[in-house]
Amino acid sequence: MSADADTIFALATPPGRGAIAVLRLSGPQTETALTALGAGGLTPRLASVRSLRYEGRLIDEALILRFVAPRSYTGEDSAELHLHGGRAVIEAASMALIALGLRPAEPGEFTRRAFQNGRMDLAQAEAVADLIDAETEAQKAQALGQLDGALSAAYAGYRRDLLKALSLVEAEIDFPDEEVPDNLARTAGPVLDALAADLRAALADSDRGCRVREGYRIVLIGETNAGKSSLFNALVAREAAIVTPIAGTTRDVLDADVMIGGYAVTLSDTAGLRESDDLVEVEGIRRARLRAEGADLRLWVRSPSTEGAEDPAAAFMQPSDLQVLNKADLGAVVAAPGLEAQTVSTETGQGLAELHDWIAARLARDLSGADFPAVTRERHRRRLAEALAAVEAGRRALDLAPEMAGDDLRRAADALARVTGAIGVEDILGEVFSSFCIGK
Repeated sequence: MSADADTIFALATPPGRGAIAVLRLSGPQTETALTALGAGGLTPRLASVRSLRYEGRLIDEALILRFVAPRSYTGEDSAELHLHGGRAVIEAASMALIALGLRPAEPGEFTRRAFQNGRMDLAQAEAVADLIDAETEAQKAQALGQLDGALSAAYAGYRRDLLKALSLVEAEIDFPDEEVPDNLARTAGPVLDALAADLRAALADSDRGCRVREGYRIVLIGETNAGKSSLFNALVAREAAIVTPIAGTTRDVLDADVMIGGYAVTLSDTAGLRESDDLVEVEGIRRARLRAEGADLRLWVRSPSTEGAEDPAAAFMQPSDLQVLNKADLGAVVAAPGLEAQTVSTETGQGLAELHDWIAARLARDLSGADFPAVTRERHRRRLAEALAAVEAGRRALDLAPEMAGDDLRRAADALARVTGAIGVEDILGEVFSSFCIGK
């Protein structure tokens, strides 16, 4: 059981009027509260209908579910009150629970108690929040995999390898007079080499899980009048950006969240790149450059009207980016060498479906993978980097001073354990659970 002595409750369904509202209760006074409301003695895990009353007044005819510790979400005695979704009903039930000594839960407190009671580790707890926020199939699949323990298993594997190497090092240090093989600590070298390679691969792949969770960043970049805003509107399927024949109409970065190929995408329209004395336009161009530098994919929009002159956008393009040859209805544009190209016309619709398919294929290539991402949050990436640095330091020390290698390997094991909360969790609990919604 957790050290929390109080009993909490919260609305687990969205606020506002609805057909059903679910109030969740958890803590040692759950059964006492149910009894006081006229719903005591219920069979665990069996839904029962009861008339809930407090001080003689009917609150609601409700469906009640009771769970007994440790077989509950939080690992504590808990219950769910399935009420009619009117505001007056929810308010009456909440006021009765407060009068009975329960308190409203803080954000993430139910899941925090589940972690503290051993029902899940920290990585799985984070997956609960990700699953609630999931808007795409890819986000849902990643969160479910993490909740099922896939990420935790990956980190447990890294830690097992560390402990294997550490045991070899410690054996030579702690039992020098025993009959152990000579240079036993040095036999940990191949184990550490393989582990370091795995950690480097996980860090190199670190953007994938974060991009699935947070959204893939695609930026439209190019000169003025290339048709970026028209293409932006076509890709988001609405009139989100102002389109005029006047060069420099777009003066700031305009973002839109869209779903392409089952993945969340943040698409950005930017100011046209050119020399300008207008202070507002200069600021917009500065922001366009910054956004282009940080993008996962840049779409270099070109058109017959911009062809010929040197395009400042070319400096931002990388070999994996795409040039979009726009305004095909006005004439052909010669593709710049070294970059893949797609020809479109936002006026006639030519090539837009093919462009959409190209982007979807690119997202699948960048964001899908056979292996579960070892990094879905910045917190994970920091711990992986700490572990890799410690493993590399331990490997260097192995041939010189095995006792120093042991210190490094213990630091690496601690860093990996902090991802799942196996040790040293108090300093990160607030970071993990502060983003949760009330009722989870």
